[in-house]
Amino acid sequence: MSGIRNRIERWFEKLSDTIFDNRYKTLFFVILFVGLLGSQIPKITIDTSTEGFLHETDPSLLDYEKFRDQFGREQMLVIALSPPDVFDKTFLENLKKLHHDLEKGAPYLEEITSLINARNTRGKKDELIVEDLFENWPETPEEMEAIKQRVKDNQMYKNMLISEDLTFTTIVIQTQAYSQKGDKEDALKEFDDEFDTEMTDENVTPIDEVSKIYLTDEENGEFVKAVEAILKQHHFPDTEIYMAGLPAVSYFLKTSMMRDMRKFLAIAVITIGLFLLILFKRISASLMALFIVILSLFSTVGFMAFCGAALKLPTQILPSFILAVGVGDSVHILVIFFRRFNRTGNRKAAISYALGHSGLAILMTSITTASGLLSFSTAAVAPIADLGMFAAAGVMLALIYTVILLPALLSIFPLKPKKHIIDRPESMQTISDRLLTFVGNISIRFPWQVLIISGVILTVAVFGLIRIEFSHNPLKWFPKENSIRIANEKIDDVLKGSTSLEVIIDIGKENGLYDPVILNKLEKSAKYMEEEFVSNKVAVGKAWSLTTVLKEINQALHANDKKFYKVPQDKRLVAQEFLLFENSGSDDLEDFTDSRFSRARFTIKVPFIDAISFTGFIDDVRDYFKKNYPEAEVKTTGMVSLFVRVITASIISLRISYMYALSIITLLMVFLIGRIRIGLLSMIPNIAPILIMLGIMGWMDIPMDLFSMMIGSIAIGLAVDDTIHFMHNFRRYFEESHDAGDAVLQTLHTTGRAMFVTTCVLSIGFFTFMFATMGNLFNFGMLTGITIIMALLSDYFIAPSLMIIVNRTRKE
Repeated sequence: MSGIRNRIERWFEKLSDTIFDNRYKTLFFVILFVGLLGSQIPKITIDTSTEGFLHETDPSLLDYEKFRDQFGREQMLVIALSPPDVFDKTFLENLKKLHHDLEKGAPYLEEITSLINARNTRGKKDELIVEDLFENWPETPEEMEAIKQRVKDNQMYKNMLISEDLTFTTIVIQTQAYSQKGDKEDALKEFDDEFDTEMTDENVTPIDEVSKIYLTDEENGEFVKAVEAILKQHHFPDTEIYMAGLPAVSYFLKTSMMRDMRKFLAIAVITIGLFLLILFKRISASLMALFIVILSLFSTVGFMAFCGAALKLPTQILPSFILAVGVGDSVHILVIFFRRFNRTGNRKAAISYALGHSGLAILMTSITTASGLLSFSTAAVAPIADLGMFAAAGVMLALIYTVILLPALLSIFPLKPKKHIIDRPESMQTISDRLLTFVGNISIRFPWQVLIISGVILTVAVFGLIRIEFSHNPLKWFPKENSIRIANEKIDDVLKGSTSLEVIIDIGKENGLYDPVILNKLEKSAKYMEEEFVSNKVAVGKAWSLTTVLKEINQALHANDKKFYKVPQDKRLVAQEFLLFENSGSDDLEDFTDSRFSRARFTIKVPFIDAISFTGFIDDVRDYFKKNYPEAEVKTTGMVSLFVRVITASIISLRISYMYALSIITLLMVFLIGRIRIGLLSMIPNIAPILIMLGIMGWMDIPMDLFSMMIGSIAIGLAVDDTIHFMHNFRRYFEESHDAGDAVLQTLHTTGRAMFVTTCVLSIGFFTFMFATMGNLFNFGMLTGITIIMALLSDYFIAPSLMIIVNRTRKE
């Protein structure tokens, strides 16, 4: 094993000589390669939608797309207004103007509903009339009072268009399901022609998968911005206005993400650049390290665009991550290079020595970091899988540029050795020299005490770990004072919910929904969900289905008598009433059933709360419907279902990812060290920081969300870097002196310096996330930065103590 390592180190030395002799050619070809990848950057897209969290082949997403194909986009933008009097004529006139301006000015709009055009079903002699609520504008107080009474009597308006106490009213906007990009018209035409066939034959695809493009994140942003602009043009005296709903949440997540990414990059570049300048006291060294890592970042983002991957919420950490991680490789090479260059003044020999000394170590650290990241690549959550693949690619690109481009830059830049710092006597040692000696002596003299204290700390961390709770609530990522969070929480409180769970009940036969038995079940289910159903602390705000329309029709056809607001018990009468409704000119039945009346949509309105709370709720809903509708095929879908799928898939995927990362990194450590026992022991300082981080989360009541779940695999890939550098150099010095104590001190005085620098750079890179506007990113940056610092302390104390004990026993 030692012979293999020596051959690899000599190969790196030869590579550096070749690059030195061909430095301008090397520079040209690297810049050409970066240019080709960088040219793809303008093609990068951004996707903050919930659907973007799942792979295109995910069963939950496929079910949701089938639902969306049939019933349209169920994600509604809700504008809630709280005037002194909802039925004040002036307010209603302003509401009418706003309604019409939104109808004309909002792009990608499919349907807009408010009190102005709410469905008003009534009978006039033998005629069924379906018209807008304000079809005829009230001119007298009596007419206004009649409309007010009609609103109070209509159960469908309650908690949809008006609050129970009549203090809030809403404008509900549904956007188009399909994007205006691509061959949308042809897709929709084919869908209309073959839709009925699709309902009976699962093997028939009604829309060409290539041409079927759903409303994009960019188009959703245009829509929300247009609505915001229109709202600003209207003045409602003494009226609070709230804009909420998933389209708004998605848009504001995207704007926060773009703003934070720019902020992170600027802060990271400036702080890392200044830190490197202070460390090396050379502008050239700082510029070379930053140049390498910026090229790595451009290449990674360009590679993402080339592969058609979008930037999503989890992958927004990628630029800062590459910036922080990539610079570590350059630092290790530069520290050794300048130490040798200042001693000898021979530039070519110093480059060869630095690459031979640290080339294998940074190769192994890059592989272990990439391995930790690649463990995400099998995740069922799409952006986490993307992060794993492209962050790993970025790490390897940073390695390639460090090994190939950095020697070329060192060959080209005008550099002079600083002779005055060579062979500093002990009396002139710097504070860092004395500190590293002090740290090394603690491990050499008191190794068992160090391990015992570490064990106590880890025990406390384990007790904190068991307190951790899982969470996934994008709304809570916003600050408490954020307008979109306030709006959603207000609507959840006043209107009993801002999102929904959709249940599809497929009877399996044409006109099956004419059967009063099925309709009675639907009516009973709606009442049960609203009044009795409680599951996992989720309160149902409203439930409705096809029977809501049917009861309105039946009442209208019986002289508007409230006694007949019920489901008819005759199948033929049901069919006739639905036919009359369709002939009235209304297409509202399309929102509740298919054209064959074989498939019913049952909507359950719920508040926007933590997805973890919905896991048991969905199971209970599904069990209820399967038990009460044994003759039908039941599926749950909608945004709530997708939220639950995202968090459950994350938990399962990341559990597997942790196992993969630990296994792969352990094998690489054994290979690098060459001894199984020491290789396994070397994982202790790598796992310890992860346990401490988890303990901090538990004791500080920080939830385990989609972002904090990733810290473990990311951190172990980073933590192992310092361990590899320590073990690699300890082995070199121990083979020379056969004295473990001396090897520890030499390792700390050489690699220990670079480890300190890379830890500072990495932690700074991640601590920049604490400037984020969203709380999830703040926690991610804080915890990852702390974990990296804990990893350095583990390699300064635990790793040397283990090596002292193991090699002392070996010597005895």
